[in-house]
Amino acid sequence: MNYLKRTWAEIHLDRLEKNLNSYKRFICPENEIMCVVKAFCYGHSDEAICPYLENKLGVRWFAVSNEIEALRLRKMGIKGEILILGYTPPEAADLLYENNIIQAVTEYSYARLLSQHSKGGKIRCHVAVDTGMTRIGVRGRTEEICAELEKIAALPGISLEGIFTHYAAADSTEPDDVAYTKSQTDSFFKVYDELCSRGLKLEHVHCLNSAGGIYHKNPRSTLARLGIILYGLKPCVSTPLPFELAPVMELKAAVSQVKTVEAGVCVSYGRTYKTDKPTTLATVTCGYADGYPRALSNKGYVIIHGKRAPITGRVCMDQFMCDVSDIENVRPGDIATLIGTDGEESCTADDIAELTGTIGYEIVCQVSARVPRVIYENSNPVGVYYP
Repeated sequence: MNYLKRTWAEIHLDRLEKNLNSYKRFICPENEIMCVVKAFCYGHSDEAICPYLENKLGVRWFAVSNEIEALRLRKMGIKGEILILGYTPPEAADLLYENNIIQAVTEYSYARLLSQHSKGGKIRCHVAVDTGMTRIGVRGRTEEICAELEKIAALPGISLEGIFTHYAAADSTEPDDVAYTKSQTDSFFKVYDELCSRGLKLEHVHCLNSAGGIYHKNPRSTLARLGIILYGLKPCVSTPLPFELAPVMELKAAVSQVKTVEAGVCVSYGRTYKTDKPTTLATVTCGYADGYPRALSNKGYVIIHGKRAPITGRVCMDQFMCDVSDIENVRPGDIATLIGTDGEESCTADDIAELTGTIGYEIVCQVSARVPRVIYENSNPVGVYYP
């Protein structure tokens, strides 16, 4: 497989399939899965994953963030339904129509602009209903929301096919959060039921995200938007799932140099680390320009020869050093596992997130475009992609 063996991410499609099938078994049979593939499949590689989902696993629905991501899917041959969850400039309305892409609509004024810019035909839309996330969507009393939805449906150049909402705390088991999620669900379906009573029939009504499909089952949601669980990470690390996940991404890098230094030697920028005894250091060819967090300086670890090697000093743009004094026979060209498993040791994106004060989502999403994604199917490398 021809790629630069400096820093690379290994993407395991069999694990993706395992996560998808596990999720399917626990949601309601009425919920069709919409795979959320925005941000290059959360940093994993949309070019490798989306065709696999559609052609091998039978997925018919995809969700992205913007029109550029949607057009990427069409250009790679995706024929299924694509919903843009975020903002598309109204001037791009004809692109949506020409490529059969569904647009999320936030309010009447935005729908009106889409309508005005639509020259070729009707723009397919799902309207966001703000039930408590407060990010996007129509907000107000049920009657006010329904009145606005009726106005949107009446616009020329607009085809209102569905409504959706997004949960703010569906991954939490705290009683207040559970009650809040229930109130969001109740408010959402109250809007839908009122629409039906007014004679406005919609094909799709969806509220479930990854966590919602597991912890807040609802057969009325026509779609379940499967995001982070698809890639093998928990929506919330402290909330257990009813099945085991398989992390789809592993991040690896080469050791470029090994040296032994005496006690009292400063390591890396800012002299934030000083050896207190003779120390063997390995330089690893990865840094924050590859998406490896600088916040791991002096507190993260990698795995070499199945053993943990603590990071010493600051993580640099392209490299960092780690202490391999207790690991035998480390040589240039050896592989350091930054995310993944080697022997009995492992380091997950969630482990790194805990050390750096963030979430696993951010860790995998920020693996940079210069890092090749090496695709594995049943433990065999089958291709290399760059975001």
